[in-house]
Amino acid sequence: MSAHIQRRESGSQPEPLDEGYWAALLHEGENTGVATAVQYDYPPADHDYREVAEPPSAADIQPSRDDWSEMRQIMDADLVLELPVVGTNRGGLLVDWRTLRGFVPASQLIDSTLPPAQRSPLTDRVGKRLLLRVIELNAEYNRLILSERAAQVEAGERAGLLARLKRGSIAKGMVTNLCDFGAFVDLGGVEGLIHISELSWGRVGHPGDILSRGDEVEVFVLDVSPQAGRIALSFKRLKPDPWESVHLRYQVGEIIEGIVTNVVDFGAFARVEDGLEGLIHVSELAEGHFLHPRNVIREGQTVRARILSIDGRNRRLGLSLRAMNIYGQQNPT
Repeated sequence: MSAHIQRRESGSQPEPLDEGYWAALLHEGENTGVATAVQYDYPPADHDYREVAEPPSAADIQPSRDDWSEMRQIMDADLVLELPVVGTNRGGLLVDWRTLRGFVPASQLIDSTLPPAQRSPLTDRVGKRLLLRVIELNAEYNRLILSERAAQVEAGERAGLLARLKRGSIAKGMVTNLCDFGAFVDLGGVEGLIHISELSWGRVGHPGDILSRGDEVEVFVLDVSPQAGRIALSFKRLKPDPWESVHLRYQVGEIIEGIVTNVVDFGAFARVEDGLEGLIHVSELAEGHFLHPRNVIREGQTVRARILSIDGRNRRLGLSLRAMNIYGQQNPT
């Protein structure tokens, strides 16, 4: 069955990233065999969905080159498609258009920012029709990704936003999804990604420690790829880097208070202030022998420590609990 197509009328440079930004994302998410920056939970091409899709479906037909070409034209024209939901997987919905099978990530559904209890189960949408826009297309890898949220904006609005956004600019948006490698932000029909390394100047265990779905946030634009429709964002760069002035605020020998954030084999990390953590090496935890740092210190504990070294350039702050005891200053337990 062919789908109904709706037309809608339109109404300072950041420093380079210190890591392979997009390369880091290649190792995240479910492996699909496709080298792509943002890994959605995309179903493998040979997966059998006949238990939820009424045959015949696009999954049972060899994709047509002409259909890929026409779908590219639809994407370039920023048209809205009305497509039937023929199945689900744990990451989203499956839709058909002629000989093509498309995927709608759960994060691209309108209710994706609602609390889990208020979201409709994915299986309840099978058999229904959704208004969708194409947000990613790669015929070579049989990859077609669509968005219900992107279909809510006027035609041309997404392209206009991509054209207006520049590196170094500031934008506002809403957090739509959190995953291990970062947070996705809807900037108005176009989604940007805040990589986990760009959430805070300090260590981040999970993006959920910093942001929540539905949060309205202000972000710094690191990079814009109009053709790919991808935007790299930063949350931390709207705040001063605390390491740049650490030597002005602290000095060696000073006693500071911090909260233990992580305990590892070689010691423990303590947060001195937002974005600034110091390392208490295992040799500086206590006198005597102990099996593991957790026998001496625990996560969440507030400690008083002496600063042993400050290296703002290499983002290192050396702390000692043992020195506190040597000088007669006991730490609270």
